[in-house]
Amino acid sequence: MTTYFETGSESTSLTSDDLRRALEETFAKIGLPDKALLLPPDHTRLFSRAGEITALCHEMLGQRVADIMPALGTHSAMKPEQLAHMFPGVPLDLFRPHRWRDDVVTLGTVPASYVSEVTGGLYDKPWKAQVNKLLRDGGHDLIFSIGQVVPHEVIGMANYNKNVFVGTGGVEGINESHYLSAVYGIEQTLGRANTPLRQILNYAQDEFCQGMPIVYALTVIQQMRDGTLHTRGLYIGDDHETFFKAAELAYQVNITHLEKPPQHVVAYLDPSEFKSTWLGNKAIYRTRLAIATGGRLTILGPAVEEFGEDGEIDRLIRKYGYRTKKEIVQLVAENEDLAANPSAAAHLVHGSHENRFEVVYGAGKLSAEEISSVGYTPGDINALMNRYNVSTLTDGWHTDVDGSEFYYIQNPALGLWQAELS
Repeated sequence: MTTYFETGSESTSLTSDDLRRALEETFAKIGLPDKALLLPPDHTRLFSRAGEITALCHEMLGQRVADIMPALGTHSAMKPEQLAHMFPGVPLDLFRPHRWRDDVVTLGTVPASYVSEVTGGLYDKPWKAQVNKLLRDGGHDLIFSIGQVVPHEVIGMANYNKNVFVGTGGVEGINESHYLSAVYGIEQTLGRANTPLRQILNYAQDEFCQGMPIVYALTVIQQMRDGTLHTRGLYIGDDHETFFKAAELAYQVNITHLEKPPQHVVAYLDPSEFKSTWLGNKAIYRTRLAIATGGRLTILGPAVEEFGEDGEIDRLIRKYGYRTKKEIVQLVAENEDLAANPSAAAHLVHGSHENRFEVVYGAGKLSAEEISSVGYTPGDINALMNRYNVSTLTDGWHTDVDGSEFYYIQNPALGLWQAELS
């Protein structure tokens, strides 16, 4: 188990040439594969530089790259124009869609006793380690998982083997992973590297993936106040230590500690990334540890047109709405349809304001009635976009038109914001 390449600091800013040299050094150490499978994230991680790394791998390896599978998880398959934008120059016929309801195999089961141990007894069901069957049966001698380590609501710090077990996972594995994490608590999870779910995935990797040639390339990206992005680190390896090194740097550059909890936070959802509350609610997840009790979160989502990207999950969100964790746990116990979709239940928990702050949702393509029905306050997206000019605002404190103070976040997916709450 080895880290093949590592570089990173709070002041590092890696260029395209740096990424190329890192890959050259890695392939010199591990050897050129005969048949490679690349596992980048999808367009919801557009700014991870995983698309560029994937394109570089294809440029360097050529026909040795047999398959590319964006790790969609439960997300909709990428459209041709999205693939062309994120993976410039890569032939579209190399891309394989991941169908989380159909194309999976179970590698093994993490015992309930271990799940109970790492969750402190809060969850005591076994967990199935599922992956797309192409990973097990594709005959590849390199599975190159590419992605960004960044604070995350389900696992604490995103990527590493989450890209495999969730990104290419199946119904049971994804559902249970999300729900057990929600039951454990989002406040106890956000921004932490060695969470219960991470320990479960590490157990699964150690026990069930020994015959799979998986190597991870992990970026750490920082967005500056003016919106510019810097790649602060790149870590390539096949062991847990590679991830924990990346997570340590992400903790330093991706978590903003505010001097006081804002009464009002305004978060923007870039139309190229966010078309659903399923994805756009990162604006809630990543700011909930900062917003003052009794405060307000205003979400600017001009392209948001649906709740769930999966039809059944969209129906469940519309049916039950974003409620408190206590309410959702009770609803899971009482309703078969919600119990059968634990990842939807987890999403409802994570997206709840827990009756602690208000969420004003400016969704460009959902009606005010639809927004109200799921537990949020509808906002007029045109009026909000006029009031908050996202082309000129920078991350940080600003004065509103009524003289009040607000904190602006250009891309909530790229970080985590915290403050001491009373």
